[in-house]
Amino acid sequence: MEKIELNRLMDLLEDIKKIDSMILLHQSLDDSNFMTSQYQSKKIELVGKFIDDLISLNIQSAHTFSLIQKVISKYYPSIGDDDGNFDDEMSQLSQAI
Repeated sequence: MEKIELNRLMDLLEDIKKIDSMILLHQSLDDSNFMTSQYQSKKIELVGKFIDDLISLNIQSAHTFSLIQKVISKYYPSIGDDDGNFDDEMSQLSQAI
């Protein structure tokens, strides 16, 4: 991995941390979920970009998959199989795992 790629990934992680902080702040401050949902959408976008960028480096290894798992576990700890938001296809994939 080149230094520029590492820096881009580190910047994405920093952005994800900032967005996550903003989500926590808005959850504690206001009753309307508008801003919280906006930040959650942005966090989903950034986490997806981080994963896409990491995979695009063609360094597919156990370490890469471990990093992806770590990011998902850190920023989406409460999502589980019983979440209830799976569509049929996602439920089938989840059951297959």
